[in-house]
Amino acid sequence: MWRRVCVASCRPALRKPHASAAALAPVFSSPSRNTPRLSFSSSISGNGSSKKRVEDVVPIATGLEREELEAELEGKKRFDMDAPVGPFGTKEAPAVIQSYYDKRIVGCPGGGGEDEHDVVWFWLEKGKPHECPVCSQYFVLEVIGKGGPPDGHGGDEDDH
Repeated sequence: MWRRVCVASCRPALRKPHASAAALAPVFSSPSRNTPRLSFSSSISGNGSSKKRVEDVVPIATGLEREELEAELEGKKRFDMDAPVGPFGTKEAPAVIQSYYDKRIVGCPGGGGEDEHDVVWFWLEKGKPHECPVCSQYFVLEVIGKGGPPDGHGGDEDDH
């Protein structure tokens, strides 16, 4: 019912030919047709002397998105989200998990094949190796950032 009322009230305006319709056409055209596409793959511009900046690729990027784009333009990965691949962690040679903080949640899927189990989640802390209770795989945390607690607050929880 509302659709009929709206369409009926708009029909007179739709029937009138507008001379300015051609002038409005560029406003409704997609911006992707008018702007050149930029890719991350090339770090050198056409003249071969200046490096690409984040502003050249995504002018409004801020915060973590900007850090990630800057690292990608330098050929690095800012947030390495790939699961670690390597040998089974033993007490003598534990599986090393990297973190920007002193503490991180880690999931152990077990070893390959018959040693595989449901993912067991646990907190892994700096300086404290952890043994998976199901498969006995050892993990140790390597802090690659400035450290500190992951929640951003100080270590003293008594000062509430």
